Amino acid sequence: MSEATKTTKEQVRKTKVESYDISRSDETLHLATDLAKFIKDNKLSTTVQGKEFVNVEGWQYAGSRLGIVPIVDHVINVSNEQEIKYQAKVTLFDMRSGHTVGAGFAICSNKEQGKKFYQEFAIMSMAQTRAIGKAYRNILAWIIRAAGYEPTPAEEMDYGGNTPTVAQPAMTAVPTTTPAPVAAAAPASMKAVPAEAPAPEVSAPAYATASQKEEIIRLLNHPVISRPEKTKMLLNINRLDEERATQAIAKLKKAIDDRENGQAAAA
Repeated sequence: MSEATKTTKEQVRKTKVESYDISRSDETLHLATDLAKFIKDNKLSTTVQGKEFVNVEGWQYAGSRLGIVPIVDHVINVSNEQEIKYQAKVTLFDMRSGHTVGAGFAICSNKEQGKKFYQEFAIMSMAQTRAIGKAYRNILAWIIRAAGYEPTPAEEMDYGGNTPTVAQPAMTAVPTTTPAPVAAAAPASMKAVPAEAPAPEVSAPAYATASQKEEIIRLLNHPVISRPEKTKMLLNINRLDEERATQAIAKLKKAIDDRENGQAAAA
């Protein structure tokens, strides 16, 4: 065997795909960082009312990095004469342990807003897609939250918004009575009232950007940051606006510098 062939085979054997263990929080925090980058680079999120929701492909990527794959158990046709409707069940299978680790149910109907003209196969397919996202959401929601996104699959969100139409009460005709004549009174003097200045419009707060969230997660993974500090920050990361996110980043950097300098001095 030539040296070139031997070297090539050794390189192939050394190639290994990195995976994570869901039972180890330190590994899953690293997964959250990787997941945030993957979702951003591949545009796998949808913005609804200023918040970012991950598409089912992003949830599948997170599951695949943990060795967890979805299996469609069944799709049931629950339609009637007026409605096309399907129900799906998906279970999650852990390839490492060989056990089922989660499940999700979902339905889809052509009575939903925007789906009136969907064909039957599309309704059935969407039920399965939603069930996959729901199953992953049941066990991986906190990882998606740690990655800086809302912990609800985008396919569950109603983009149009079902706003119920409020029926106005019917107007009842009331017979009018002729008012009695009143003696004309002298007109009162009119006083000029200054017009009130219009209230300034309050702009919606600008939420922290994806890059700010990625930087916060990167800093939280530093060894000197304690687990309670990580948990507290991750639970509130999606509530930060840009200003508070900037302050949080500066605070984390200062804490890391102070603690590293303290450890160096102690040594």
